[in-house]
Amino acid sequence: MRLIDEHHLECPTKGVLQMQDYLKDMGFHVNEKRVRRLMRKMGIEVLYPKKNLSRLGKAQYIKPYLLGNLCIKRANQVWQLDITYIPMRKGFMYLTAILDVHSRFIVGWGLSNTLSAASVHEVVDRSIEL
Repeated sequence: MRLIDEHHLECPTKGVLQMQDYLKDMGFHVNEKRVRRLMRKMGIEVLYPKKNLSRLGKAQYIKPYLLGNLCIKRANQVWQLDITYIPMRKGFMYLTAILDVHSRFIVGWGLSNTLSAASVHEVVDRSIEL
């Protein structure tokens, strides 16, 4: 299973059949069903072009962009929060960053092994205190 995980991190676009070919090249003779089961068990999802979600649809959750007419002229007028994940050997680490939109300065950041609201609140609270 370690071979599948390492190879997926190197080539995240390879699916079950290509992973089966890779394992055969490494000397493991496994069938397609076993590779699919192992990839599901490990939570590996292949990256491929998904349906274009950037086109407007009939979604009811589209909210107006409230900063459209706002002229940002000074620092600390508008902050932006971004959460990104970093793949690790076993799981993910989540990086939360708060940036000042005017100066593009990183106001605060935090690293957590869970994607919880508490870790995000902690980063926001520390940023406000500064």
